[in-house]
Amino acid sequence: QVRLVESGGGSVQAGGSLRLSCAASGYIDSRDCMGWFRQAPGKEREGVASIDSDRLTSYADSVKGRFTISKDNAKSTLYLQMNSLKPEDSDVYYCAARGFLYCSGAYITTHEYDYWGQGTQVTVSS
Repeated sequence: QVRLVESGGGSVQAGGSLRLSCAASGYIDSRDCMGWFRQAPGKEREGVASIDSDRLTSYADSVKGRFTISKDNAKSTLYLQMNSLKPEDSDVYYCAARGFLYCSGAYITTHEYDYWGQGTQVTVSS
């Protein structure tokens, strides 16, 4: 059974930092193409960052220079380091995986991913 479990969300003041983690298990691990998405109430889920098997990364323009996606294959864990947080970064953050043993390229749209975590809330106060 594929499982993606996010952790690390919380509340922080503007300008602060958080690091999200996503532990992968089951038929996939972090060598897969993986991504972080976020969703606000009443809005569509949007891509934040992605990383492929060769560690090629891609970011949404809104987070470039502030967020860093990375992974530890030995721990099958995906990370999202979020710095210089803004109130508009407040959302539920989800990790996702495509479900391949090897995957190359940038994938930052929801329909390209088959497996999802349950989400973790990030709240940034001004």
